[in-house]
Parts: sequence; C-alpha cells; structure tokens
Amino acid sequence: MANNPGPQGNPDPAGSTQMFRAFVDEGAPQARQADPVASSGPRIGLIVGIVAAVIVVAAVAWLALK
Repeated sequence: MANNPGPQGNPDPAGSTQMFRAFVDEGAPQARQADPVASSGPRIGLIVGIVAAVIVVAAVAWLALK
C-alpha cells in the first residue's frame, strides 16, 4: 500500500492520500447544507449558560457580603 502510485504517478509514501481525499469530498456537501436555524441553537445555549453563571456568582457574592 505504501508504494501505490498517486494521481501524477508519484509514489504515495503514506498510502492514504486517496482515502483522505474521499473523506474530505464526502463531508463537503454536508457542510454546505447547514441550516441557519440549527446553527443558532448552540449560541442560544451559550448565552443562557453565561447568564445563569452570572446570576449564580452574583448570588454567592451577595450571600458572602450579607
């Protein structure tokens, strides 16, 4: 497998260039079909998490200073 000639006739020392290209070409169409509504989901979760963390820190500080 290490001596398989590549597309230009050069030997591919790793023997996996064609497998890598097939993997990259297979994943490319899926990345282009990303739904904008679905991509906003993690962003909303991040914002909610940050707000919750700020509330918890504020509550702990308020209890500590009370």
